[in-house]
Amino acid sequence: MTVTTEVRTAARVVDAVKVYGGGDTAVRALDGVSVAFPAGCFTAIMGPSGSGKSTLMHCAAGLDTLSAGAAYIGDTELGSLDDRRLTLLRRDRVGFVFQAFNLVPTLTVRENITLPLDLAGRKGDQEWVEALIDVVGLRDRLHHRPSELSGGQQQRVAVARAFAGQPDVVFADEPTGNLDSRSGEEVLGLLGRTVRHTARTVVMVTHDPVAAAHADEVVFLADGRLVDRMTAPTAERVLDRMKAFDAGTSQAKAFDAGTSQAKAFDAGTSQASPAKAFGGGTSPAPEVPS
Repeated sequence: MTVTTEVRTAARVVDAVKVYGGGDTAVRALDGVSVAFPAGCFTAIMGPSGSGKSTLMHCAAGLDTLSAGAAYIGDTELGSLDDRRLTLLRRDRVGFVFQAFNLVPTLTVRENITLPLDLAGRKGDQEWVEALIDVVGLRDRLHHRPSELSGGQQQRVAVARAFAGQPDVVFADEPTGNLDSRSGEEVLGLLGRTVRHTARTVVMVTHDPVAAAHADEVVFLADGRLVDRMTAPTAERVLDRMKAFDAGTSQAKAFDAGTSQAKAFDAGTSQASPAKAFGGGTSPAPEVPS
């Protein structure tokens, strides 16, 4: 007898469409994307510039709304919530880590970590918070303010803050973008350890193959569509996949350029020979008397 285990989903989008603008200037950032982010996993989203990866994260997290389709946190459909309920959901069930650390400069490390709980009027699970402080390695910095920390330490505070309320999922948007390579590695390792030690879920947008290699799975977008998934990624495999995207984009641009040149040539030919433009191009032009 075969036993099937249902994989629990922390967040997902179904037939997601996001259009910015309208008419001839409309940009279709997401074009019918359906993807699920499994609970207890670290997933990276990658793709060329303009592929829609940040838009996907923002819509999946409830920071932006879809033009069509649906986004879910757990079993809750975000489009069914009014502004107040959506705000409460983001506060209680979603964590965020951004490229900019977004720490409150007048608060200590501990106060920044517990800020979401304090704003919600909740004490939270203190054992959980203390364990997080140990995981991120900031026990000796709890009374420091952000200006007294390195960039890597500040981002570790941001990671701890994102997990403090025990959210269903943490969304990280280029979390190592403002860090040097060593600090970036520390933060990525921290995200991976937090997922493994707490069974929480992380969805990270990145352009860096080395960063993506820390994830359990990578999903690839191109032109607003989901085009590939990769489990157990390595930096080399991710880089090869991204090079394939770049090659395809270059070929498409070359084709478009060639088409444009051909159209320009046809237009020039038509302008040079008005008779041909009107279907009479086979007749010789009349001679002009000298």
